[in-house]
Amino acid sequence: MALLILLAIMFLLVGFGFSIWAAMGISGVVYILIRGSYSLKVVISSLLNGVDNSSLLAIPLFILAGELMNRAGITKKLSDFAEYFVGRLKGGLAYVAIIVNVILAGISGSAIADASAVASVMLPAMKEKGYDPEFSASINAAAAVIGPIIPPSIPMIFLGAISGLSIGKLFLGGFVPGLMMGLFLAVTVFITFRKKDRQATPLRQYTFASLFKLFRESFLAIIAPVIVILGVILGIVTVVEVAVLVNVYILLISLFVYRSIKWKDLFGIIGKAALFSSTMMILFGIVGLYQYIAVSEQLDQQVMSLLVAWHLNKYTFLMIVNVFFLIWGCLMDAIPGMLIFFPVLMPVAIKLGIDPIHFGVIVVINLMIGLITPPVGGLLFLTTKLAKIPFDRLARKITPNTIALILVLLICTYIPPLVTFLPNLFFH
Repeated sequence: MALLILLAIMFLLVGFGFSIWAAMGISGVVYILIRGSYSLKVVISSLLNGVDNSSLLAIPLFILAGELMNRAGITKKLSDFAEYFVGRLKGGLAYVAIIVNVILAGISGSAIADASAVASVMLPAMKEKGYDPEFSASINAAAAVIGPIIPPSIPMIFLGAISGLSIGKLFLGGFVPGLMMGLFLAVTVFITFRKKDRQATPLRQYTFASLFKLFRESFLAIIAPVIVILGVILGIVTVVEVAVLVNVYILLISLFVYRSIKWKDLFGIIGKAALFSSTMMILFGIVGLYQYIAVSEQLDQQVMSLLVAWHLNKYTFLMIVNVFFLIWGCLMDAIPGMLIFFPVLMPVAIKLGIDPIHFGVIVVINLMIGLITPPVGGLLFLTTKLAKIPFDRLARKITPNTIALILVLLICTYIPPLVTFLPNLFFH
């Protein structure tokens, strides 16, 4: 009952145009006033507890890394390098978009950041080569979903911070599903172009000399995600320290090697990253209040009692969770759904014998797919602006890509080793 009241008030306020963090905060305070047995002092303490976690420092740092990457022109260098290998295929630039998103996923951990960086480069190139604008927008939007799945991942930092799960394990748990998402999207491109006679026009001469030049220009950019992945696997640095190292590395190559960023640009870059980070941290503080209410009302025990009464096994539970979070992703922003429901559902999943790392990765994949599902798909709105096409046309065109990503979700849901193998291999 408590959760229903909270959600009803929150949805009502969102419907009236309140921002999500304001709607959550007001609904939490209203619930405490209605409940009567809690002091309003818990609001302040809960807000502080929500952000009192050192791991959260990694979030603004990875966001800053994404901003530095965008301004440094790394995206263009990576797209040129990937185009050398797949540019001669039918739909070659679509494959390039997928590959570059997979690589950049290892730097920023944000779908929005990756979409902004890659689509702003790939959409004009695809338009110049005669690609259908709706198709171009759809593959760029769908490929950006990979960003928060392959490590580092801002949503997985969220989950680790609120649940106590190892962020390193969550990172590695998303590695194989992220690669699978890229592969399945590539299959949709292949199916789309298999009967078409038109082949993408090569952008350059395919010679060893040109390959060597491209490799020399992009090698340093490719090293950035390697730093993150090795740091997580080897465990020699914390997630925050990895984020610091990536920022220092990108800053050094941008200032002194590529010379694509000047000292005077840093203030604007840091300011933009700080503004974006602050919106996330506000949400995290507000969710601390929701977590307090959930613990006080023993919501996890109520959910468990309900599942016992329904005689659900772990496979049915996982299917219900998938459907619930996919629907949530269609209607609301991913972050509140994750931060509100994961702490409630994780104890239930563990009692049913589900690996918590597996469960966490599945929840993230669900909600990230929601970024490309109408009516609230954040990536859809961003990509329509970049591609300058109507929202409804993109929403229809992206359906095959959405189906491909849902197939990956289902496979990873019912074959847990795809998620848990790497975490179990490197963390004991």
